Amino acid sequence: LRSYLRDESSRLRRLRRFYEKVQALHQDPEASVDNPLLAFSLIKRLHSDWPNIIYSDEATGNAQALHAGLWEVERELPGSEDLAGAARALMRLQDVYALSVKGLAGGVFQRAGHPPLYSPGRRAPLSADDCFHVGKVAYDTGDYYHSIAWLEEAVSLFRLSYGSWNLEDRSSLEDALDHLAFSYFMAGNISHALSLSMEFLRYDPSNQRVSRNVAKYKKLLETGTGTDGMPRAPPPLCPLHTLLWSFSPQAAPEQLLHLSCSYETNSSPYLLLQPAKKEMVQIQPYVALYHDFITDAEAETIKGLAGPWLQRSVVASGEKQQKAEYRISKSAWLKDTADPVVRALDGRIAAVTGLDLRPPYAEYLQVVNYGLGGHYEPHFDHATSMKSPLYRMKSGNRIATVMIYLSAVEAGGSTAFIYANFSVPVVKNAALFWWNLRRNGNGDGDTLHAGCPVLAGDKWVANKWIHEHGQEFRRPCSANPQD
Repeated sequence: LRSYLRDESSRLRRLRRFYEKVQALHQDPEASVDNPLLAFSLIKRLHSDWPNIIYSDEATGNAQALHAGLWEVERELPGSEDLAGAARALMRLQDVYALSVKGLAGGVFQRAGHPPLYSPGRRAPLSADDCFHVGKVAYDTGDYYHSIAWLEEAVSLFRLSYGSWNLEDRSSLEDALDHLAFSYFMAGNISHALSLSMEFLRYDPSNQRVSRNVAKYKKLLETGTGTDGMPRAPPPLCPLHTLLWSFSPQAAPEQLLHLSCSYETNSSPYLLLQPAKKEMVQIQPYVALYHDFITDAEAETIKGLAGPWLQRSVVASGEKQQKAEYRISKSAWLKDTADPVVRALDGRIAAVTGLDLRPPYAEYLQVVNYGLGGHYEPHFDHATSMKSPLYRMKSGNRIATVMIYLSAVEAGGSTAFIYANFSVPVVKNAALFWWNLRRNGNGDGDTLHAGCPVLAGDKWVANKWIHEHGQEFRRPCSANPQD
């Protein structure tokens, strides 16, 4: 684009010089076609100079160079799926963190009556066209709750700038009014759908389709067959939303007695010189956070190894695995042979947990990247059905999880344990550990957890899932069969 602007500017400067020369000749009161030289110049200019300027190949060549440059990188640019995914991510952030659409459009991440969740150094407000596109993504899927909120903001912004045109915009006030009117109609608010359609006809009175809609809305209101003014129902509350806004960080007094920080060797020679920094986060379910579990250099190495192999994350669905909207992330798997850093990390996990990570007792290291609005809705790490693909390893269910935070985030991204009613924020280079199974082999229902949407930043984690086979003498059964 910079190259195109430079070449076009040069062409336009030459065109302006030609125009100024012609203008000077035409405005010269002394100039007369009686002068044969002036007459020749005029005839030549009208016969050949003007057509040469008008039909110059230079403008076409500049545009072709711009198109060729775009074509070279087009395959690497975001596609329509990425754009729709980004729009859905904004709606997800809006819901989970109860953010105002007007605030988001103005570049502010704030919930009514609360301080901002995130204050960027530089605000990035959305344009009317931006808001229209988010609303259109919701509209196309029949999500009129979100389409109304975003299209209302688009209409408001388009009204402020009506008459001015932006080269990059693909929508207009008329488009926003049209979609918003139908969204209100589908939500049951006929009178507002009518007023918006009437406003549309002021700008485009010849539009037959909208004229028919106006007649339809009037008839519905006259006959009373339309339910007018029905309130917009918000989407069902996400469990994360409930947790985030009802959770109190104050633990019960009896729990505080058992929560502590300590240096742990776990009877491992590996940890004698450098004990693990353990913070006990919760007793039931058992959740511990190991601070400074890896170094910055190790984290960067793991991210670098996984980067070229990242693909959209999948989830177990019966006996198969597939993509799902409730898990938005990219992931890759690293064998311990991929790099000495991965092998060393496996040894460190084994020392801290006291578990056997030798194949097939543990899965490969899974590296996950959560970008814009990336999240994972409430789920269990252990299998809840014997048909789960987890059992293909023939090493039993997932007994424990180690999740390592490879990066920091500016806001959001916490790991929330839903039933246990607590969450753990992202702590760079720390490792979160919990038991998925009770000692009797049954799944621990209190480990239902979720990855909260990333509000700002780039969240990287590495997961190590350890299976129950091979751990019989490392975590033996209890005398109590209920334990």
